[in-house]
Amino acid sequence: MYDRYIGIEMSKISNIMKRNYKNSRNAESDDDITGKHGWIIGFIAENEGRDIYQKDIETRFVIRRSTVSGILRLMEKNGYIIRESVCHDARLKKLTLTDKARDYLSKTMEKVDEQEKRLRSTLTDEELDSLFSILDKIENNLEEQQE
Repeated sequence: MYDRYIGIEMSKISNIMKRNYKNSRNAESDDDITGKHGWIIGFIAENEGRDIYQKDIETRFVIRRSTVSGILRLMEKNGYIIRESVCHDARLKKLTLTDKARDYLSKTMEKVDEQEKRLRSTLTDEELDSLFSILDKIENNLEEQQE
C-alpha cells in the first residue's frame, strides 16, 4: 500500500488546473467548448501551413479514433473547424480553423500562458527537466502496456 498514488495526484492537479482556468475565463466565454477542443484548436493553429488530419489529432493527444471523431464532429457543428476533402485522397479530411476558432484562441492563449507561468514559477530549470523526464517515462510505460 502506498501513501500517495501517482494517478490520483495527476488527476487532482488536472482538476485544479481546469477549475482555475474556468474561473479565469470571461463571463461571455464560449460554453460550447471543452479543454480538449481548445488544445485541438491550438494544435491546428501551431501547425498552420501544413495539412492536419484526424490521425494527427489521435497521435498528438493519444485519443482513440472514435473519440476524436465525436470531438471533431461537435467542433464542426459548433463552428470551430471545417473538414475539407483533399484532392489526392477522398477519404482524408483536412482540418481547418474557422474565424470563430481563431477568435477563441486569441482570447484564451493569454490565460493559458498565465497558468503555465504559474505552474513553472516555483520550479527551477533542473526541476522542470526532471519533471518532464519523469512524465515522459510514465507516458512511455503506459503506452507500452497498451501494445
